[in-house]
Amino acid sequence: MGALDFLSDYFSVSTPKKKRKPMQTVEIKVKMDCDGCERRVRNSVSNMSGVKEVEVNRKQSKVTVTGYVDRNKVLKKVQGTGKIAEFWPYIQYNLVAYPYVAQAYDKKAPSGYVKNTEQAFPNPNDEKLTSLFSDDNPNACLIM
Repeated sequence: MGALDFLSDYFSVSTPKKKRKPMQTVEIKVKMDCDGCERRVRNSVSNMSGVKEVEVNRKQSKVTVTGYVDRNKVLKKVQGTGKIAEFWPYIQYNLVAYPYVAQAYDKKAPSGYVKNTEQAFPNPNDEKLTSLFSDDNPNACLIM
């Protein structure tokens, strides 16, 4: 048995383990008009490996896929149904500092959402000015 142990050190039979994709949620904007469109999109995505949950909201034209998937593969799979699809371009209204900026406000956005643009988020330099006159700043009285 000594010879087999010696040779087994040089020859390994173990297979390399695949790195598992992280669990993520992919949101896609897809124009769906009827139940058939909704069913076709749902079936194409739910048959992918690693998909745990698929939510389709026809009113918002939104498909949410949760699972161990690659977001680009999910987009390609939805586009393979013949529908025009893109990643969800909107963010919730209450997460944005300036929702009425011209680049962020969109009439076509579902209610409660605005476009996800950099202009909608606060400028880091503005925070310094507002903290000068804050009650939390002990030197605020000295400035006034």
